[in-house]
Amino acid sequence: MEENKKQLRIIGVIYGTLISIINYLGFLIPSTGKLPIRETEDFLIYRAFMKEYPVPVTILGVSAFVIPVIFCVLYSWVCKTEDLKRRIINIPLVYSFFGSIGWILSFFFDFFFLCATKFFRGIQIKDIVFSSSMNILNESLFIFTLGFLILYTINRKYVLPKIFPEENIMLIKGILKPSVQFLFIVFYISVGLFPIFYLISCLVKESIERGFDIQNSVYIVVAFLITCGIVISITLSNFFDFPLKKVKEGTEKIKEGNYSDKVKIVSNDSFGELTYTFNEMASSLDEKTKRIMAIQESVIRGMAVMVESRDNSTGGHINRTSDCVKVFVEKLRQAEQYKNLSDSFCKAVIKAAPMHDLGKIAVDDAILRKPGKFTDEEYSIMQKHSAEGARIVENVVRDVDDEEFKTIAVNVAHYHHEKWNGTGYPEKISGEQIPFEARIMALADVFDALVSKRCYKDSFSYDRAFSIIEDSLGTHFDPVLGKIFISCRPELQALYEGYNS
Repeated sequence: MEENKKQLRIIGVIYGTLISIINYLGFLIPSTGKLPIRETEDFLIYRAFMKEYPVPVTILGVSAFVIPVIFCVLYSWVCKTEDLKRRIINIPLVYSFFGSIGWILSFFFDFFFLCATKFFRGIQIKDIVFSSSMNILNESLFIFTLGFLILYTINRKYVLPKIFPEENIMLIKGILKPSVQFLFIVFYISVGLFPIFYLISCLVKESIERGFDIQNSVYIVVAFLITCGIVISITLSNFFDFPLKKVKEGTEKIKEGNYSDKVKIVSNDSFGELTYTFNEMASSLDEKTKRIMAIQESVIRGMAVMVESRDNSTGGHINRTSDCVKVFVEKLRQAEQYKNLSDSFCKAVIKAAPMHDLGKIAVDDAILRKPGKFTDEEYSIMQKHSAEGARIVENVVRDVDDEEFKTIAVNVAHYHHEKWNGTGYPEKISGEQIPFEARIMALADVFDALVSKRCYKDSFSYDRAFSIIEDSLGTHFDPVLGKIFISCRPELQALYEGYNS
């Protein structure tokens, strides 16, 4: 950090010197000080009035140039450690702004004294104010635009690559990010407004010197040219800014895992080519991601099937509960209170369903394959499969990019045996403390256990299974979710009858 502080101060001195040189070049521009306006009677009265108050005039005049210098020094020398990087990046724009402040402050101080002279001496200040304002516009526009372009170019090409060779500076908080529109405005001021204002200044000089009035039509033409320049500048900035924004939006979607939405820009220029290349890249990433996800799902389902093959009482349980969860989730989204469930959540719950019993892989075969009722000790061991499953699932999905899916998968494995009244396992949590996805899984898991034949029982009828679930609402199951699950009976019954056909 000491190195960054030293670098900021060195950059501050170099950039400050450049701004001072640019400021001096701006001063060389033919200004109001060389116009005949300064030879008029009103101006001479104004100058005489100022000489009556030399101390405040001197203080205000000097402060107009000292204040920007103070700002620059404070910016590059008085800085918190966490702000060093941000200030190094922002310094071109900040210094350019500070460099033009002196002229603007000078104009306000002059205007203040002009108003005082008008009040006490009765002079006409319109011509003086107009000439002075044109001069200040020339000076400030010249200094800001030229200063920014020079400092920004140096910063971008030489300073930033050297100081931050490996670091992504866009992640640094608080940095100023000049947009394409801003850069176009700067260019427009440099090549458009500045020459126009300079020519107007020269025209005013000639009109005063030669004693002729500038016709209103001249101002109308000038206003028209400025307006056309603004329109053209905005049009060009949008021409470049729009496709860049679209590509940025596309990259944000890719960052979030959405590879299917394409950037829609149809043109035969470089932006059209960029868009085509970007969309091809997105399609390639989409295909690769789908293949990786398919492999992940295959591995996960394979692990679940392996666990199921050790448990001679649950053949087909994984596929059935997954299908059951899918039917249930689709019904949930039709209910008023759950209509806002996101697609990503629903897909994640369905995808996580096969993983709910992975913890059984850690249960001894003698217990897992026991045909009769468990002893208390065996049941206690069996209960550990939920917490163990959560641990296994967390390791399995650790490198998956989808954070929402990882959380849901772990919760489904960990909490699908919890009960609404807090008498479940392994954590004995109750009510809405139980994750929503685990409450969904609990209903599907129990329903399949009821209607399926096991080595220790025959399958229950649908009437009896749904009756048991209904009687368990508010004790075992979430009462609201349970009612919606019961309303799935036609779809679930058709699903299970399809298994038996």
